[in-house]
Amino acid sequence: MKFLGNVLATIVGLFVFIMLLFFGLMIVGAIFGGDSELKEVETNSVIVLDMKNVDLDYAGKFKDPWVTLLAEESSVGLIDVLNAIDNAKTDDKIKGISILNSSSSLGLAQSKALRDKLLDFQKSGKFIVSYADYFTQKEYYINSVADTIYLNPVGEMDFKGLSSEIMFFKDIQEKTGVKMEVIRHGKYKSAVEPYLENEMSEANREQITALLNSAWSSIVIDISKSRNITVEALNGIANDLAARTPEMAKNTKLVDKIGYEDQYHDGIKKALKVKKDEDYNSISIMDYAKNVSKTPQKVDSKDKIAIIYAQGEIMGGEGDVNIIGEGAMRTSLKEAREDDKIKAIVLRVDSPGGSALTSELIWREIELTKKVKPVVVSMGNLAASGGYYISCNADKIIAEPSTITGSIGVYGVLPNMTELSKKIGINTSQVKSHNHAAGYSPFKPIDEKFKEVTTESVENIYTVFVNRVAAGRKMTFEQVDAIAQGRVWTGTEALQNGLVDQLGGLDVALKEAAKLAKIKKYKTVNYPEFEKTFMEFLNDQNGIPFAKNKEKLIKEEIGEEAYQTLQIIKKVTAKKGIQTSIPFEIKIQ
Repeated sequence: MKFLGNVLATIVGLFVFIMLLFFGLMIVGAIFGGDSELKEVETNSVIVLDMKNVDLDYAGKFKDPWVTLLAEESSVGLIDVLNAIDNAKTDDKIKGISILNSSSSLGLAQSKALRDKLLDFQKSGKFIVSYADYFTQKEYYINSVADTIYLNPVGEMDFKGLSSEIMFFKDIQEKTGVKMEVIRHGKYKSAVEPYLENEMSEANREQITALLNSAWSSIVIDISKSRNITVEALNGIANDLAARTPEMAKNTKLVDKIGYEDQYHDGIKKALKVKKDEDYNSISIMDYAKNVSKTPQKVDSKDKIAIIYAQGEIMGGEGDVNIIGEGAMRTSLKEAREDDKIKAIVLRVDSPGGSALTSELIWREIELTKKVKPVVVSMGNLAASGGYYISCNADKIIAEPSTITGSIGVYGVLPNMTELSKKIGINTSQVKSHNHAAGYSPFKPIDEKFKEVTTESVENIYTVFVNRVAAGRKMTFEQVDAIAQGRVWTGTEALQNGLVDQLGGLDVALKEAAKLAKIKKYKTVNYPEFEKTFMEFLNDQNGIPFAKNKEKLIKEEIGEEAYQTLQIIKKVTAKKGIQTSIPFEIKIQ
């Protein structure tokens, strides 16, 4: 037994040694060979725009250099892609962009930002071409900027307008004995409606209808300009599903050519003057973006504008690339505030909201910062509820037409399993020193005093929220309350009702920040830098360096849609305290 033990110990030791050696070599290689890993851009090249691995505006950076090195694989965000396309306009080696069977997890406002950047790229005289076996509605919106659009002869086109579907759980609560105790303020706070009703309220139907119509209007106006098709004609195509086949899509002028991928590549070769039997040079947008991001900014100025990315659910703690925590946000604002070279701050918000307390803490830090230097908010896909809370006191607010914002309302949801407990034979007893010491128990009917106190808290937070907006937007409480009540608005609608100042993307927000700071030339610097330790990073990777992380493994096993559902459940169970969150999720396909 001792012999076997020694053998086993030797094997384990050798394994650990090999792993450490491999691990060390990889880190040394990353440190000393990092620049050599950049892919060279050859002359007469085409950028292949595939966004499947890009879903966040900001990919994040970390204070721990080891974590930064190991996170290299996923170190490209949408902002890096936009900068890369901007750089490609004047890069003599780049002749055009190919959008080939692209897919992405970008939201509608992000898609708009990418599309606008592609339109700007076209002004250089370089080409953009597109090919798909199948066009989803969202991908076609981006692809519609192309000079020439190909669709596979047996492909399909999805062009039918927007819709929203909500599930209601009132009956299942009664059948299972699990009831959701709801406390809310705001008649449009429909996050809790599925627990209270069996069908959509008129207030909710009103806001969703307005939201979809506004978003769709933004989409078809852009497509109309690029494809030279009237908005009326596009709406007719959507109503009649008149572009569902390749032939119909070509007849309605949504695509230019019906062909196979090899024919598409032949077209690119012709444009590049490359022989048919030769390959043309190409580089992926991910590689090109990494090249550009590691090239120093060509700006002859010491002045800087800080871009602070607030993306994801608002929760307590440090935060991460897809979680807005008060730790990273307050640190970033403080560092930018105290850096004399930073003349202004742009807060890029993409958030459905979350913790009311954390929203208030971030609001306070912005209030302190605003006294020292200008703060401009740039809204992405979402800046709703808590996302609007942390935006409302900025000097200027810029939103995309399709940004979803507003949702100024407050709610709390408490699961109660009293009836379920009775059904399965569970009884609970409490002992307490004071009348209300026990607080809330999911196994007891909700105490009226507890409900009264919680309702009071919800009302207080709503009042504070509205007052914050009123002060920031220079409106009265009554004016804000009339457009609040939890109702959501698109950026276009928010401009009309005073919740935002201007429509545009991050570039517009930067120009506005420079104007307020009275500077003409500037560099940009990205925040936050997250306090993630090396061991925390390894834990996120399932303890296996350089392997696929948990997210990728789970997505591969259960699929993208099931993974998104899992994430929603995870977010709901992680919520604590009173919430200022958007009432529903919207996906454009």
